[in-house]
Amino acid sequence: MIQEVILVNKNDEEIGTMEKMEAHLQGMLHRAFSILIFNSNRNLLIHRRALGKYHSEGLWTNTCCSHPLPGENIVDAANRRLKEEMGMETALAPLFSFIYRAELENDLVEHELDHVLIGFTDDDPLINPDEVSDFKWMAMHEIEEDVERNPHDYTAWFKKIVLEYKSAFNDILKL
Repeated sequence: MIQEVILVNKNDEEIGTMEKMEAHLQGMLHRAFSILIFNSNRNLLIHRRALGKYHSEGLWTNTCCSHPLPGENIVDAANRRLKEEMGMETALAPLFSFIYRAELENDLVEHELDHVLIGFTDDDPLINPDEVSDFKWMAMHEIEEDVERNPHDYTAWFKKIVLEYKSAFNDILKL
């Protein structure tokens, strides 16, 4: 099945669509989302990307991340992928967005306007092994310390979220 991503300008205005792999080969700016699910202990659910993913395989990252389909809004897309990847359902709220560009393996480039959403649950995921190879709940300070010690173990976008945008969710969590 051909998957398309939504191409956007820096103001998140849609300018077209493109096949997902082609967008990553050309480094085209496109819309994406990252979900952060916290439990009642304020631990974040992170997951290790499955081996065989088209990029960043085997790396740790936020709870769920993907792209909305053409015509799909961010919250609906996030709910859909959270269910597909992690077998979870919970209310999600938009938190912030940012643009980043990262050169990856296989001559791929992630150039995304990433919408970050937050949710809360104490339920463990029922992972989809095609997408996720492992998961764990971790305190934010532990994640931050490990990202700084072992940056090669984490996805490019998750490192930015943890190190550059932590105040956006630390305020909500009262960390």
